Amino acid sequence: MATWRLLATTTVLAAALSACGGDSDNNDNPAPPVITPESISLQLLGRYSSGEFGVSAAEIPAYHAGTKRAFVVNARKGAVDVLDLSDPANPVHADTLTTETIGEGTVVNSVAVHGDLVALAVEAPTKTDQGHLALYEADTLELISTTTVGAQPDMVTFTPNGRYVLLANEGEPSDDYSVDPEGSISVVDITEPASPQPAIADFTAFNDRKDELLANGVRIFGPDASVAMDLEPEYIAVSADSSKAWVTLQENNALAIVDIASATVNDVVALGAKDHGEAGNGLDVSDDDGAINITTWPGVKGLYLPDAIAAYPSGDATYLVTANEGDARAWGEDNAAYFGTEDAVPCDGDASQGFVEEWRVKHLVHANGFDRRCGDDLPAHLRALAVGALLNPETFAYCGATAGDPGDCRDDEKLGRLNITWTEGYRTDEAGNPVMFNEQGLEDANGDRLMYDDLYAFGTRSFSIWNEDGALVWDSGDAIETFLASDECKLGAERALDCKTFFNSNHEEGSTFDDRSDNKGPEPEGLTIGQIGDKYFLFLGLERMGGIMVYDITDPAAPLFQDYLNTREEWVAEDVSSGDVGDLGPEGLAFIPADQSPNGEALLIVGNEVSGTTAIYRVLSELAD
Repeated sequence: MATWRLLATTTVLAAALSACGGDSDNNDNPAPPVITPESISLQLLGRYSSGEFGVSAAEIPAYHAGTKRAFVVNARKGAVDVLDLSDPANPVHADTLTTETIGEGTVVNSVAVHGDLVALAVEAPTKTDQGHLALYEADTLELISTTTVGAQPDMVTFTPNGRYVLLANEGEPSDDYSVDPEGSISVVDITEPASPQPAIADFTAFNDRKDELLANGVRIFGPDASVAMDLEPEYIAVSADSSKAWVTLQENNALAIVDIASATVNDVVALGAKDHGEAGNGLDVSDDDGAINITTWPGVKGLYLPDAIAAYPSGDATYLVTANEGDARAWGEDNAAYFGTEDAVPCDGDASQGFVEEWRVKHLVHANGFDRRCGDDLPAHLRALAVGALLNPETFAYCGATAGDPGDCRDDEKLGRLNITWTEGYRTDEAGNPVMFNEQGLEDANGDRLMYDDLYAFGTRSFSIWNEDGALVWDSGDAIETFLASDECKLGAERALDCKTFFNSNHEEGSTFDDRSDNKGPEPEGLTIGQIGDKYFLFLGLERMGGIMVYDITDPAAPLFQDYLNTREEWVAEDVSSGDVGDLGPEGLAFIPADQSPNGEALLIVGNEVSGTTAIYRVLSELAD
C-alpha cells in the first residue's frame, strides 16, 4: 500500500482541508480531525548548545506552550536554562531560573510544567538535608512559593489534574554512609499555589516488614539501614485520573505504589530478575574480546533497576513503561580506607568508610581469594563475609567451572570482565546467612568461601512494560543491543555511519567500540510517551550509546519498533569535547503534541548531559494511503 509522509500535526492537516473546501458549512470552527499514523520517525530540527561539555549542562527538559519556552535543568549551573522555542529550528537562550533566594548552594535536580506553573525540585547544599519544591510563574519567571520536602528531591511531576505536585525524594546516603536519610515521596497540594500544602508518603510502615520484603526480592542491603532509609525513590508515573502514582526504587529493584489523595505508600513490589540464559535475553558481556558477541549466559541474571517510568492507558487498564538502566551503590569508592592497605592479609578495609557493591566476576571467583585485591578495589563489606568465592559447577559447567575452580568462566573473553553485584546470588540458609564452602568446593561450616549459584548484573539493557500491579507484561529482551549490531542501524543526523562500527561505545570519548559491554551496555535511562491520534509511542534515550529509540506501544503486549535516531556526529576523535560533536548522553525527554507546539508539528525535546546540548526533533508521521 502506498504511503505518504506528513508532519505529525492536526493543524497542518486542518489547514489543508480548509484550502480544499473541507470545512463544514455548519461549523465555522471545526475541531481538527484526529490523525492516527501508520508509523512515525524522527528528524533533527534544531539544537541549543550550552557550550559546556561533560558537566551535565543539559539534563531534564519541560515545555510551556503559552510562552513557547523550554525549561532545561543545567546541573553545571545548579539552575534551569530557559530557551525560546518560537523558532524550534533555532532555539535561543532567553533567561535562567536560579534558586539563590531559596538558599545559597541549593541546586535544581528536576523541572516540570503544568498550565502556567513551573515546578522545580531543589536539593539542599548538603544532599542529606531536606530539599524544597519551588513554584514559579511560567511567563514572568517570578517565584510564587517554596515548601520543604524530603531529602534529595530527584524528580518532580504534576498530576494530570494539576492539583498536586509529586517529588521523588531519593534520600541517598552520605559518601561514607554515616548519614542515610529516609527515602520518601512528597505529595504537595497546590490548589493555592501561593500556599502549598505538603504531605509525605513515607516507608516507615514497612520498617517491621523487612523480612517479608527481602523474601519477595526487594533489595534492602544498606549498612545499618531501616527499610525507610534503604528505599530510594527515583522517578514517578501518575495515572490519568490523578489518583495513583508508581515510583521506581531503582537501587532496590522495586516499585512503590502510592495513593495520592492520602499520601500513602500502599505497596512495595519487587521487580525480579531477567534470565540472560534464556533465548532472546542474550547480552554482550566483554569489552576485551574485540568483537560483538550477543549470546546467552546461563546463571547470569539481570536486575531491572529502572530509572525513568511513565504510565499510559490501554483498553480499561493502565500500563507502566520502565527504562532499565541499572545502578549500583558505590559510596566511598574514592576513599582508600574502605579498600584497605595494599598486600595486607587479612585485608584491613574499613567497612565504616563507605559501601561498594560492584565487582568484576574475574575478581570475585579467583582461586586465590579476595585479599589479592586488598588496597585496590576489594569491598570491605564483602571481605567481612568471606575470604573468597566459588561458582556453582553445575550451573557454570558450560564455561569450565568445576568444584573449587572457576575454569574459563573468569576469562576476559567469557564472564571475567562483567561487572556484577556481590551482594546477592550466593547460597544462603533459611535465615539468610551465607552457606560456607571450603577451597575444594565442598560445603563446610568451617569453610571461608561463598558459593555463587547465580551472578546478578546491573540493568537488563532493555525497556519493560508492566501492569499497574507491577507484573511484567513485556520486555524488549536483547532487541536493543541486537539492533545496534545490525546493518540496518545507522548513526548521525544523516544516518550515514554504521552503528556496529561503534557498538556499545561510551558517551564521553571517541573510538570506544565495545567499551560498555562489561557494564550496562547502551543503558536505557530516560523516556517519555507521546500520543498521536489513537496510538501511544515510546521515546527511549540510550545514555551511553546515545540516540533515541521509538516504539509503538499501543498494544502493551506487542510493541512495534519504529525508528532510531542518534545525532552524535563525532565518533572517532580522541577528544570529542569541542567542535560540532552533536548530541551525546541523552538524559531527559519531553514530547510536545502538535496542538501545543510552537510550529504546529509534534516535537521531541531531549536534554543531553554530556554534550550540554538540547536537541529538538521533528516527529514525522507516515499515513496509509
